[in-house]
Amino acid sequence: MKNIIIVLLCTLFIYGCKEAGSPEKVVSSKVAESVSGDIVTMTDQQSKNAKIEIGSPEQRDMHAVLKVTGKIDVPPQNLLSVSIPLGGYVKSMSLVSGQKVRKGDVLAVLEDPQYVQLQQDYLTAKARLVYSAGEYERQKQLNVNKAVSDKVFQQATTDYETQRILLRSIGEKLQLIGINPDKLSEGNISRSVKVYSAISGYVSSVNVNSGKYVNPTDVLFEIVNPDHLHLALTIFENDLKLLNIGQKVVCYGNGDKDTRYSAVINIINPGVNSDRASEVHCHFVNNGLDLRPGMFMNAEIELNNANVTCLPVDAIVKWENKDYVFSEIANNTYKMIPVKVGAPSEGFVPVLSELSGTKIVIHNAYALLMKMKNTSE
Repeated sequence: MKNIIIVLLCTLFIYGCKEAGSPEKVVSSKVAESVSGDIVTMTDQQSKNAKIEIGSPEQRDMHAVLKVTGKIDVPPQNLLSVSIPLGGYVKSMSLVSGQKVRKGDVLAVLEDPQYVQLQQDYLTAKARLVYSAGEYERQKQLNVNKAVSDKVFQQATTDYETQRILLRSIGEKLQLIGINPDKLSEGNISRSVKVYSAISGYVSSVNVNSGKYVNPTDVLFEIVNPDHLHLALTIFENDLKLLNIGQKVVCYGNGDKDTRYSAVINIINPGVNSDRASEVHCHFVNNGLDLRPGMFMNAEIELNNANVTCLPVDAIVKWENKDYVFSEIANNTYKMIPVKVGAPSEGFVPVLSELSGTKIVIHNAYALLMKMKNTSE
């Protein structure tokens, strides 16, 4: 009899434990049904209590600000890639990255036997030209008196012109390597040539060292002149229509958001690249700024009361430093989607993302965010 009572008590205890565990399964099931990734579902009563309102983006004339990114750049004429047209061995150089140079400074000294051969060819051609010029004058006088045939005179003329062309072409080659042919003589033939800087600035890249052989296509140094910095901004194709020449731009770096620089839009590239974006060039209002080419910049462009797509401020939620809105995909079911927005004004926020034809939660969207994140935790 005691054994029967013990068995009955154990059975009741096990059954009670199973019953106690079932509500947790029900709750877990409801959580899975109410939240799934970026989708949240509410009951009619919950939506009513949260005062959820549905609407659509609207077009408004407002003083909006377009937030974009870009970098500090210089025009192509302020960038110099230094090379040697005929190649050679680097005899000496003492440049390092960041070093300042002035226009006309010697950057490196190169030497090669072909430099000697080229100077020899020029002086030889010059001597032959003197002889050809004299022979041309003799044959010209003889031809006037018909002492020689026209054929002999034509041959002398051809030799003279050919020698002039040869001397001129070799002289141009000498100028390519920095040798002045007018000052060349047999007493100053050199096996080395100097490479000069064509602009003032600072050395941004050094690609050679002493003793290295460089080809004509090799870049020895790269020099940047920072006197004419400009701001190159990346603008997506949907925003290009909002921009005009002369619009004001304020930019700042990631490391110092309090230091802001003023600029104006100078050039708008009408072309669009494979990323569906274009480049806009801006000139700084002041010169002598403490900026360097290649620096990443954030920028805000004043759109001057542009007609833009807007949503109420209450429709935008921020999560982990990103902006989102909730779109209604079914009755009381909402999906959180990321958006790009501008600066708020008069209770509205410009929306830079495509939302046409989408039903958006325009009031108390944070109630959905709280339910989604709290339930998912």
